[in-house]
Amino acid sequence: MMDFSAANTSLWNPIIQIGSIAALILLANVIRRKVKFVRTNLLPTAVLAGFILLLLRSFDLVPIDIVFLEKLTYHALALGFIALSLRAPEEQASKESALLGSKSGALIVSTYLVQGIAGLVISLALAYTVMPELFKASGILLPMAYGQGPGQANNVGTTYEALGMVGGRSFGLSLAAMGYLCACVVGVIYLNVLNRRKAIVRAKDKNDVSGSVTVDLFQDHNEIPISESIDKLSVQFALVFIIYLLTYLLTVGINALLQVVAPGLAATVSTLLWGFNFIIGSMIAMGCRVLFNGLRKKKIMNHQYQNNYLLSRVSGLAFDLMIVAGIASIDINDLSGYWLPFALMSVVGGVVTFVYLLYMCRKLYPGYEYEGFFAMFGMLTGTISSGVLLLREVDPDLKAPASNQLIAGSSFGIVFGFPVLLLVSYAAQSTAAVFITIGLLVVYLAALMFYMLRVGNKNK
Repeated sequence: MMDFSAANTSLWNPIIQIGSIAALILLANVIRRKVKFVRTNLLPTAVLAGFILLLLRSFDLVPIDIVFLEKLTYHALALGFIALSLRAPEEQASKESALLGSKSGALIVSTYLVQGIAGLVISLALAYTVMPELFKASGILLPMAYGQGPGQANNVGTTYEALGMVGGRSFGLSLAAMGYLCACVVGVIYLNVLNRRKAIVRAKDKNDVSGSVTVDLFQDHNEIPISESIDKLSVQFALVFIIYLLTYLLTVGINALLQVVAPGLAATVSTLLWGFNFIIGSMIAMGCRVLFNGLRKKKIMNHQYQNNYLLSRVSGLAFDLMIVAGIASIDINDLSGYWLPFALMSVVGGVVTFVYLLYMCRKLYPGYEYEGFFAMFGMLTGTISSGVLLLREVDPDLKAPASNQLIAGSSFGIVFGFPVLLLVSYAAQSTAAVFITIGLLVVYLAALMFYMLRVGNKNK
């Protein structure tokens, strides 16, 4: 007979962990609403909760299981991206808007490249001067942390630990935490500068935005009815978790095939596949989305089963949990030998991202360059939530196209970003690989900039 008492720690441990996280999210939400300094600086609730939990854990005031937090960060990243990728696209998207969406995706990935080049230059410079023991490829954690957030910083940092970078996971997560502070502090300062110059009008009565929020109708045309024998939210969870199960099975299958065909390659690729499982999940989700659309057109499927509003809520929940768990699981002791590269990458990463996006957004988003800048800067130093938070300061009702570019660009970014993920694994192989990676990043950056500034530009 199963033991349901507190003695069965495997039964109650997940509830204790999730309950603690939930309580701190609510506490952080109260602080954000009531404390003017926190509210004015736009620090997302999940980020604040993560820092509070990290502080409490450091003093052993909350019974938090680090292994559980690491698992939660890993799985929540994939579940959040699958939910986003399942969202039904708008039918009225024109060729022109699709081109701009692809350019927004190129902008996102090109910013990763700028951050990656800056990070690798810093790590190489330190490795050949004052820190000869520094893991030379550690600089590529900068775009993973700033550009993609704590989930990917966790995955790549863990992978680098296995390849010899001691404390790589905590280093990546700490950079991701600094990215949030950069988004909020630098973003708010620039907002106020522009407001004083009367270049923009900053919104005063803003709504809190969390996760991957977009403005959607709750009931779209031809969806499954609200009053069904199964709750509509249950259907969304079922779709997301079925696709995550398919992601697991496909990854296992690819690994098994590689073990037979190319055993030597399997060891390297296996780590990459499991670390970037959210990419595989996103691609399967997009494939299912196309399949569902085709079945509806052939009248084989009568209803649309995805609900964009609820899928946004699912992704928002997953990303909030990922952010809290990721920040809270940082081991400060692991940073003891990394304070110099951590400080340099944090500052330089913020500067190059700010300058590059300021230039590119003026070129790509004429008429709403500030909206585009704040959306992209917030996302590419934090996550999509901080991008939406900054955007709503200048566009409270999300009327400008910038909010759509966040979503469209993120979808195209998965495709454009795949070569970058391959280089992340390659850079860690040797010193020569680091130099080659920098060269390839520069070449790819030039190609993406050519695409953004020349292709489809009527003025050129």
